[in-house]
Amino acid sequence: MVLLEFSMSPLGKGESVSKYVSRSLDVIEKSGIDYRLNPMGTVLEGEWDEVFGVVKKCYERMKKDCPRISCVIKVDYRRGHKNRLSSKVVSVEKRLKRKLKT
Repeated sequence: MVLLEFSMSPLGKGESVSKYVSRSLDVIEKSGIDYRLNPMGTVLEGEWDEVFGVVKKCYERMKKDCPRISCVIKVDYRRGHKNRLSSKVVSVEKRLKRKLKT
């Protein structure tokens, strides 16, 4: 399974780009893939082709009216492990013996 974190933003659309970012979240939600939104991006969990396919759909949607796009992608593959969106956090919380803000 792959965890893919990405941040995709249009350039030249002003300081607030939530209008454009929210479109990506709509694409992600409709895909059915497991994800977590955070203040600096979104983390997807799934198979390689699946998660990159969702990123491509977000890009295709954004490029319709955004002539320039910046995208940062980070990928973590680990064979045989699922549900890492939550298990990675739980593992750290166990070591600290307390809940963290997520």
